[in-house]
Amino acid sequence: MESFNIPIEFQQLVKSEQAYYYRIIPVGKNLDTVVLKTDAADVTSLQNELGVLLSFQVELELDSAENINRYLSTNYRKTSNDVSEIHYTSDFLEKIVLNAKEIGSSDIHFEPYEKNARVRFRLDGKLKEQFHISVEEYPIIVNKIKIRAQLDISEKRLPQDGRITMVTDYQDFDVRVSVLPTLHGEKVVLRILSKDTSHIDINSLGFTDRELAMYRENIKKPNGIVLISGPTGSGKTTTLYATLKNLNVPNTNILTVEDPIEYTLEGINQVQLKENIGLDFAATLRTFLRQDPDIIMVGEIRDVNTANMAIRAALTGHLVLSTIHTNSAWATVSRLIDMGVPAFLIASTLNMSVAQRLVRKLCNSCKTEERITDEIFPTGFEIPSDLTSHFVATGCENCYHTGYSGRKAIYEILPIDSELSNLIKNNQLDINDYLDDKNIFTLKRNALLLIKEGITSVDEVFSLLL
Repeated sequence: MESFNIPIEFQQLVKSEQAYYYRIIPVGKNLDTVVLKTDAADVTSLQNELGVLLSFQVELELDSAENINRYLSTNYRKTSNDVSEIHYTSDFLEKIVLNAKEIGSSDIHFEPYEKNARVRFRLDGKLKEQFHISVEEYPIIVNKIKIRAQLDISEKRLPQDGRITMVTDYQDFDVRVSVLPTLHGEKVVLRILSKDTSHIDINSLGFTDRELAMYRENIKKPNGIVLISGPTGSGKTTTLYATLKNLNVPNTNILTVEDPIEYTLEGINQVQLKENIGLDFAATLRTFLRQDPDIIMVGEIRDVNTANMAIRAALTGHLVLSTIHTNSAWATVSRLIDMGVPAFLIASTLNMSVAQRLVRKLCNSCKTEERITDEIFPTGFEIPSDLTSHFVATGCENCYHTGYSGRKAIYEILPIDSELSNLIKNNQLDINDYLDDKNIFTLKRNALLLIKEGITSVDEVFSLLL
């Protein structure tokens, strides 16, 4: 099967805008001559025009229109801010960040190696290589980022964290900067933080109707704790912000402590964590209790001090929302007990535990249906009798030949009722029978539903089926 991926060093020879306009694909290089594939009818005229436009000699090879379309959509993404060649200029950082934001990237990775450096964008949860940078220019680029983030450019031995505010004619947003010393230089990761919360809505997060009703019921309680768990990048923070938007009414005092503040919410008092001066989660929570809050949001419960302060806040009549790193909704209880929180306090304050994941959705334009076979599932997995076929990723122009387009959150919602509360107090943590009796949809069960409905593939949710 022919591969339509071209090396990054060839991609950078032609800008995305030029590639689409002239329908040219750089596929090779001989000394000062670059080999370009095209489907142009008038090759001579195109060669003359490119000879003036480009800074190198070109050799044109004819290919089919279908193949050129495949090359274009696989290697170049259409944007109005084109950055296909990266060299240090005074505005290079703005170009890269705006390019990444426009195509929907959440993170930008600058990574140095022995002979070159590369830039990768995270798109739909997966990293994709975008550019190469020469080792001579890489330190200049890193220093530019560190200056903009108000970091110490002379400090190259220790990790540093900062923030950049990007302001353009039509938008402004923040970028979180993390610098890490590595073997060949400093690796930099930029996290794009949007101030626009118009797209965040509790009704469109991915809850089923039944799950949404349960979730709404528990966040309306005047006190207690609601915990959302999942790995990094699973959408926990987005769920929290959507919840806060839903609870944000004029007669409610909402306080948040975050690291970082990812979205700005009008009417909510948001505090940025600063651990280097002693402003950590536990210390801020202690102060929050003197600020007459109704609802408190803690970015993450990382240690027993933060957990105990959150429980104290819940016991004194406040609703506390937070996140925690566990693999399932019920594992949150075990995690809190392992931290050293007494089981009876967890039982009396935890309103609801939620686990979530983000899964990529199959592209509706190209997904193909296949028969179910045992080989595609984990060893020993019991395939439901009503699951006879599934859809697989194929790839087309609409999805840049990835086979996927967009992502969807799936949830596992576990309200803590009196029966579960008693199990927690008695340290009885095996609740499989309870989940079956109460018809609780686990992450595994919801993943199977998405496979049945053709929304995602078995490969995408394989880890949830183990």
